[in-house]
Amino acid sequence: MTTLDAPEPVRRRPPAPRHRRAVLAAGVAAALLGTLGNAPAPRAQAERPAVTACPPNLLGKATCYTGQDTNGAYYAMAVPTRWNGSLVVHAHGGPDLGDSSDPARSTDDLNRWAVMVDEGYAWTGSSYRRGGYGTRMAAADTENVRKLFVSEFGKPKRTYVHGQSWGGDVAAKVAETYGRHPGAYDGALLTSGVLGGGSRGYDYRVDLRVVYQYYCHNHPRPTEPQYPLWQGLRADSTMTSAGLRARLQECTGFSSAPADRTALQQRNLDDILAVTRIPERALESHLRFATFTFRDIVSTRLGGRNPFSNRGVRYSGSHDDKALNAGVERFSADPTARRDLSYDSDLTGKVSIPVLTMHAIDDPTAFVEHEAAYRATLQGTGRGGNLVQTFTKETEHSALSDSEYANSIAALDTWVRHGRKPTARSIAASCAAFDRKYGSGCFYDPAFHPAPYASRIRPRPGGLAWPAMTAAQERAWSRIDGVGIAP
Repeated sequence: MTTLDAPEPVRRRPPAPRHRRAVLAAGVAAALLGTLGNAPAPRAQAERPAVTACPPNLLGKATCYTGQDTNGAYYAMAVPTRWNGSLVVHAHGGPDLGDSSDPARSTDDLNRWAVMVDEGYAWTGSSYRRGGYGTRMAAADTENVRKLFVSEFGKPKRTYVHGQSWGGDVAAKVAETYGRHPGAYDGALLTSGVLGGGSRGYDYRVDLRVVYQYYCHNHPRPTEPQYPLWQGLRADSTMTSAGLRARLQECTGFSSAPADRTALQQRNLDDILAVTRIPERALESHLRFATFTFRDIVSTRLGGRNPFSNRGVRYSGSHDDKALNAGVERFSADPTARRDLSYDSDLTGKVSIPVLTMHAIDDPTAFVEHEAAYRATLQGTGRGGNLVQTFTKETEHSALSDSEYANSIAALDTWVRHGRKPTARSIAASCAAFDRKYGSGCFYDPAFHPAPYASRIRPRPGGLAWPAMTAAQERAWSRIDGVGIAP
């Protein structure tokens, strides 16, 4: 177990003047009312954090706070009883869908990441100002909650940004955008991250969308209004997740025992899985993303423009590849839509702080090959020395071992404090000390190296070089009015 810095007392600003207390009380009341419905409109002044009951995993261990920032994003904070003086700023995954900020998201994440607080770190996380896609928006909200923490409790000794799943992309964007400012962030921990970025990171779901429709012909059905599949779902559709699941079951029998499937259902399922390389247990969740989140990206965020392409992709692995490639729907991206998605969510690799990643080798959601894309991205800009990657023999996407999470933040902290870059092997060796406390297991495989991204996700023409967005492109695009995805 690493030795933490000497605990420091929690630093709070003096109480607000009496004339401000009424304003703050009204703001807290408004926030509480907002939890019962849609989030209130953005306010002119952020609420100061209000003390609240800690979630179950932190009862008696910390003081917890909630509030809402000027953009309408709810947030949660926790300061442990024995604070080591440093802070973990959390970026959540998803993206969740919906028009407003969900106050439960940040408090649920605080409960899930209580291990960070158990290790002595203060913790803060934003629910983001709205649901739906927007990596730069989420990064800005993550940076904003860091500033709110500093304004309330003072500048931490060290600050680490942690991102999980899509939040890994958000946290990596935070590291690139705000990490270069001295004193903002000292290191980044990216776990189970979608690190291929938006313009390439969802290509396997694009492939699923068109391959599914080729075999199933029920999304949409021939009798329903037709739309291009890159939309995911037409904007005015009332389809629900349950309705989509029923169509998937109708075509593939995926939720039935193999003996209860028809011959056609089994063949459809076999072909879809073989061509897309998606695990059977994650098929439904990937199809939901390729339906509802694609609709959000295309119809809501990009004004109906198409950022996706499967032109030039050769599909293989089915019982009849020739017929599949001749019959599958093809389309090319609108260049401005692809630019806007790339600007919003692709990574340049220009990071100046230590970055540690952890990823399950058999992650069924964000394939481990995302890590190969991220390494190539940093190496492409000469920043590979800032990266250490670790891999575990786990089979989950978001529920990795608490022993490993505690070990990871300690390894990053030691790297930052002492300047000694760890290795995958040294990190694996240090986990046992944390497992004596948490007992959730250590499953590292220090010899593992992921295959290139294109070995798992079929590359589009010109899609083999990394980074997907260069720093020069980012600078040039930033000068275009309205570029990217609006907050």
